[in-house]
Amino acid sequence: MEKDAPIVVVKEVGKSYGTVEALKEVSFVVERGEIFGLIGPDGAGKSTLFRILTTLLLADKGTATIGGLDVATEYKQIRTKVGYMPGRFSLYQDLSVEENLEFFATVFHTTVQENYDLIKDIYQQIEPFRKRRAGALSGGMKQKLALSCALIHKPDILFLDEPTTGVDPVSRKEFWQMLRNLREQGITIVVSTPIMDEARQCDRIAFINHGKIHGIDTPERILQQFASILCPPSLEREEVRHETAPVIEVEQLTKCFGNFTAVDHISFQVNRGEIFGFLGANGAGKTTAMRMLCGLSKPTSGIGKVAGYDIFREAEQVKKHIGYMSQKFSLYEDLKVWENIRLFAGIYGMKEQEIERKTEELLDRLELTAERDTLVKSLPVGWKQKLAFSVSIFHEPRIVFLDEPTGGVDPATRRQFWELIYQAADQGITIFVTTHYMDEAEYCNRISIMVDGQIKALDTPARLKQQFGAETMDDVFQQLARGAVRKAD
Repeated sequence: MEKDAPIVVVKEVGKSYGTVEALKEVSFVVERGEIFGLIGPDGAGKSTLFRILTTLLLADKGTATIGGLDVATEYKQIRTKVGYMPGRFSLYQDLSVEENLEFFATVFHTTVQENYDLIKDIYQQIEPFRKRRAGALSGGMKQKLALSCALIHKPDILFLDEPTTGVDPVSRKEFWQMLRNLREQGITIVVSTPIMDEARQCDRIAFINHGKIHGIDTPERILQQFASILCPPSLEREEVRHETAPVIEVEQLTKCFGNFTAVDHISFQVNRGEIFGFLGANGAGKTTAMRMLCGLSKPTSGIGKVAGYDIFREAEQVKKHIGYMSQKFSLYEDLKVWENIRLFAGIYGMKEQEIERKTEELLDRLELTAERDTLVKSLPVGWKQKLAFSVSIFHEPRIVFLDEPTGGVDPATRRQFWELIYQAADQGITIFVTTHYMDEAEYCNRISIMVDGQIKALDTPARLKQQFGAETMDDVFQQLARGAVRKAD
């Protein structure tokens, strides 16, 4: 193949799953040495396309070549030339950092030593933790290890399917600097992302929706052309005032694991109907603090009250009076829509008649009546997300805890989700939310930012930006999080 010829050539590729057309006559080329972005809503066909190009899935029609090699017939040669990070981490959670790296090197008939120079700048950041299990790493460290594993056989091209989902803004910036460095070394990068700031760092982006490529151009032109989907306007809200009695009270709350202090004497209050953003880099202690507030982990010391109940002595009462939704697990995929609603309502102790009445009301409000008998795994991501949130407040809790609820979700769907949050807050439900999207931080009434187990800032977004001389919450976060000492969970 000619040196200047495109490294990826896709011609009229189509793929169907039953009656669903995932890809429809997709065509594009990727030039050698560029960072090429695939941008589009959830369910647009991005992951299907990645699997075809990395020879894990056969297209129904059309052709695709990588470095002049056909993905259907020359897949064995292609696999030696590509690196791939799928949407979910590709690591073996029970293997240590160095065991993962050695395993991937062995699969590709090479050694860590042979290509160490290629991964040196990345791997050195996690090398101090080489004996630690991959499952015990923070999101940012997992990401660096996964990238090292994808690079260890010195591929010509990297395919990265939403590689920074669930990763804090500081780690995301570091990751993209690594990608730029790899491009300078001659590696081509094809990446999908739901984060438009990342899309802007690509040389070109293709906008894919409903299985079709609708445009390929510079990021600036594509984001402008498809702004309604990719860059929806900010939400406006006329806040409903509630009584200011606190529903969460925390004083000197601390959690230690052996000699390690995960949460270090934090104190704050959250009022009824308030949207309270709980931010921090991976490993800052957010999840540990949230687990204590939800009655799932006992504090080492300090005082915590949630909905009037002591989190140490009355953990079971706390659980009954809160709602909870996480990014990783909220609904049972193999249960129908109505079965999920009924299951969680039963867990929260609701009466049979009330469950039946409110289920119909909820399905009608979400426009899911026609989908009541549909398995949750068959729903589009946006619908799943709305259902999961609605189920978490189905029993009308005083507080709902949302742990990165919009991770990996496209901008338009995230905006719709925040409309639901606003509606719940207007009804007097307190929202306690963690997020790695700094545009979402702007939607909160107040924000706390944790660094190394301590709350280093707590105020409204406007006052925090003023205090730190910053234009955006991302600037505030970067200033604080870069001062972190510890780098791991």
